[in-house]
This record gives sequence, structure tokens and C-alpha cells, in this order.
Amino acid sequence: MLLELPKKITALKKMTHQLANEMLRPISRKYDLAEHEYPTELDMVASMLDGMNEGNESGVGAGEASQKKKREPGSVSNGSNMIAIAGIEEFCWGDVGLLLTLPRQGLGNAAISAVANEEQLKRFKNKWAAMAITEPNTGSDSASITTTAKKDGDHYVLNGEKIFITCGARADIIVVWATLDKDIGRAAIKSFAVEQGTPGMDLIRLEHKLGIKASDTAAVMFTDCRVHKDNLLGDEEINVEKGFAGVMETFDNTRPLVAAMAVGLAKASLDQANNLLKSHLKMDYSTPINNVSAVEAELYKMEADWEAARLLTYKAAWMADNGMPNSKDASIAKAKAGRVCNHITLKCVELCSSLGYSETELLEKWARDSKILDIFEGTQQIQQLIVARRLLGKNSSELK
Repeated sequence: MLLELPKKITALKKMTHQLANEMLRPISRKYDLAEHEYPTELDMVASMLDGMNEGNESGVGAGEASQKKKREPGSVSNGSNMIAIAGIEEFCWGDVGLLLTLPRQGLGNAAISAVANEEQLKRFKNKWAAMAITEPNTGSDSASITTTAKKDGDHYVLNGEKIFITCGARADIIVVWATLDKDIGRAAIKSFAVEQGTPGMDLIRLEHKLGIKASDTAAVMFTDCRVHKDNLLGDEEINVEKGFAGVMETFDNTRPLVAAMAVGLAKASLDQANNLLKSHLKMDYSTPINNVSAVEAELYKMEADWEAARLLTYKAAWMADNGMPNSKDASIAKAKAGRVCNHITLKCVELCSSLGYSETELLEKWARDSKILDIFEGTQQIQQLIVARRLLGKNSSELK
């Protein structure tokens, strides 16, 4: 196995790291304290990203569905998914909240990439798309969505409430998951690209959060909201055999992206902790772990956990780029990276004592930011359930 990234992606990582260091880190604390204020500095970053992404439809912020990839037998590719992972990792070394509010890099863009047809891919190219799945009474179980979409001539009429929409007030489009028929179940759930300003789509509130404060998190109500049938992403026919595949294809795209966010944030905390503690540590990797100080041993164990999370994340992205079903691996990567990131950021706060806990350093902010990475796009428990289903060959009704 060759575990090194190709030169073109290594170059991208270096460029993105420089962007994160010079343009995100300096404004990180500013927008942590100014929740709901739009970071205007990101417009320049987004323009630079547009140039970097020229010719790459998915961009740095969104991967491409593995089901759409067609490769010659025996060929290997590092494509849009690996590019997205590499870029996101470095951006989140800078700031997760700012990455989440970068124009035209929303999680909804990954949803569009996963299920949209060719015409829709072209029409929504360069649009900023948020994703709306969660409802007040529907959290981790996306199959129990109650927002409805009723056909009325050339339009669908949407009714329901969506919450925890990342960039729901700032994005150009909100990708809304709704059911065409509650009696049919998960097979009837489809996604709709609803443009901002559409009558019947109303912003209810912006949430106040523990972390990622630079990113707005919205609640939106849909009341007789009419959406043209051309904005239903993918096929409007209900395929009972395919079932929930459209939603799962989206998650197979986005879960490695969230894992990459966790990998980048954990690395930021490790780097900063090592820097703050360097005068007290030798960090001699040739010495057995039982013969070093307790602090050094903790750092070694965290670095090993971080490396495992990073490689699992790269594997899930690589599988997508090479046309391999990656649902199990995407969930493994997301579960591992989210848990590791939570542990590392909190432990680094602890090891750095007063510096870790105060606003003098960004460590306390990173600890707050990290929690969401183990929650959104499927909680730790949901990821483990998905992995168990894949390993045991059971469906959602057989293993709950």
C-alpha cells in the first residue's frame, strides 16, 4: 500500500494550510465572539477557492458520489473526494466554523453531487447549498422525516419544519429532504433544491451554540412552499427496492468530509499543545512509552489515535474516488475521527492547564468546536449502528 498523497494533492494541502494560517486563524476568535455576524473576509477566500477548484465540479468542500464513477478495471484514482478531504483537513486546522460558512462549499453541495442529474449539476454549479434533514422530532433517524412534498401540477408543495441547518440563512439554496408519501416510508423520501426567497420558506431563528459560532445554524419553516418539479434532485419516481439510497448516498459523501474536519481540528490542538509544552518535553519517539513522562505518553497515544483516524478518513474518500461502495467505511471514519477529536481537544486543554482553559489560546475554543463533529451527519451511536448492520448483513428493521 502506498499511503502517501500524490504531488498535486500535497501541493493543494500546502496552499490550503497557508490560507488557513494566514486568513482563518487571525479572525478565528473575532467571529467566535461575534456570533451570527457574517465573516466578510471569507469572500476573498471563496474567490481564491473558486480559482483553485476550476475544472473540479465538486470543489474543495464537496466530494462526488462513488456510484457515478466509472473506472477501467485495475485503475486507481485520487479524485474529487480525496481533494475535498485534503482541503477540508487543512481548513479546519485553521477554523471549523469558518470552513462551514465558506461560500459555495456547503454540505448541501455534496448532497447535490450525490443525487442530482446532469442538468441539475450544471444549473446549480457555483451555488452555495445548505442541507436540511433534521426536524424537531426527527434527529438521528432520518428515515422518520415528516416534512411533506405533495405534487400539484408542475410543482411540489412543501410543508414542515427543519432545524439545525448549517448556513441556512446564508446559502443560496437549501436542499430539503421531504417525503412524497408517509405511508410508503423511507423509499418516498426525496430531496428538493429550494432557493432562498422562495415564498413559503421562512427563517424562524438562528441558534446560539456551544461552538462553531462563526457558522450560522438556522431553523426554517415551510408553509405551502411551492417548488418546481425540476428542483427535485434526481428521479421523482418512488423506487421501493432502492429505498433510502438517495439519502444514504449523500451521507456516504458527507461523513468522510466531517471526519476530515475532525482530523484537521485534532491536529490543530496537538500542534498547539506540543508547542506550549515543548520546553518541558523531550518527545523522544525511540524511548518506550513506559519510560517517558505521563504527559509525553498522553501525547504519543493521542498522535497514534489521530493517525488512525486520518488513514480511515483517507480510505473512505479513496474508495469513493475508485467506485467502491464506502458506506461502512464512511461511518467507521466518521465515528473514529469524531470520538478522537473530542478526546484530543479536551485532553490538550487539560494538559496545558490555565493556558488551555483561558481565551489566551484557541485550545478552549477548539474543545467547544469539536463536540459538533461527533454529532452532526450522524451521531457516534448511529455510526456504530450502521457499521454493525453492514457487518452483520442486517437492515434497519432487523437491527435498531
